Amino acid sequence: MGIYLLRRLVFLIISLFLASAVLFALLRLLPGDPANALLSVGATHQQVLAARHAIGSDLPLGTQFVNWIGQMLTFNLGTSFISGFPVGPDIASRLVVTVPLTLISFVLAVVIAVPVGFVAARRANRWYGIALSAISQLGIAVPVFWVGVLLIEGFALSWRVLPAGGFPQDDWADPLDALRSLALPVITIAIVMSSSITRYVRSATLDVLGSDYLRTARSLGSSFRGAMWHHGIRNAAVPVVSILGIELATTFLGAVVVESVFNLPGLGSMLLTAISQHDYPDLQGVLFVSTFIVLIVGFIADFVQRLIDPRLRGSVSGNRMTARRKVAA
Repeated sequence: MGIYLLRRLVFLIISLFLASAVLFALLRLLPGDPANALLSVGATHQQVLAARHAIGSDLPLGTQFVNWIGQMLTFNLGTSFISGFPVGPDIASRLVVTVPLTLISFVLAVVIAVPVGFVAARRANRWYGIALSAISQLGIAVPVFWVGVLLIEGFALSWRVLPAGGFPQDDWADPLDALRSLALPVITIAIVMSSSITRYVRSATLDVLGSDYLRTARSLGSSFRGAMWHHGIRNAAVPVVSILGIELATTFLGAVVVESVFNLPGLGSMLLTAISQHDYPDLQGVLFVSTFIVLIVGFIADFVQRLIDPRLRGSVSGNRMTARRKVAA
């Protein structure tokens, strides 16, 4: 396991470096010069040259890339062209909104999807099993912003029980007020996310219900609950855990849309503002941090999957032992 973690850590660093290179290249392919964000209409040629020199866009691309990587290694995400404030602390303040929104939505979606997916598989031939499967399929097809608009119309405008958007200026000083502001965004994400997870839970459960080892355990006298507890849950969890990692990363990236619908001051609003104002440091910082978080989520999901499935834990060492035995023979 130690060798595996070391290899995955090296792979994580390489992936982060390659993602940074791709991010740097794609941003430099965008039309226009980043220095334009510092200039007003009608700027002279000398002002343009001074602005380019101030932000370093007049340097060769290789030099710019080396400077960019050096900033990332020192956790220096630069300074915003528009506000003049450091990008790192601004992102950290917005993660206070985006991370809780993502995690709470994820937990709620899993709590909903696991029992619903199990019932949909266990009672696949009953009318309510078919209905649950159809509802989950419908939830996947519904756009997340449309769900958010419907919830605002019902809970905020018609019944006036929850706020339509915004977040307390003092952040989490009043946890109940903050959670109340996140209620509708969390429900919005959880509805769409749980629909997708339900499909995977249902599929994994159907595979377990039709497996030989479950039938063997039942034939040896185990009850259905006992057989599922000792043999079914772990086998069903292996494919679901990898999907949960993908869903968590997708939810974090999809927070851009949800935060826009509910006017939340998270990474989503910062990203949209940076794009509209051509604020390259903010844009680079948000995309880099988002990429880093997605890679970390994938790393954790892969590690948890190996903890659940002992076959994966022994795959590397097992292959080496098999090869050595063949050579010895």
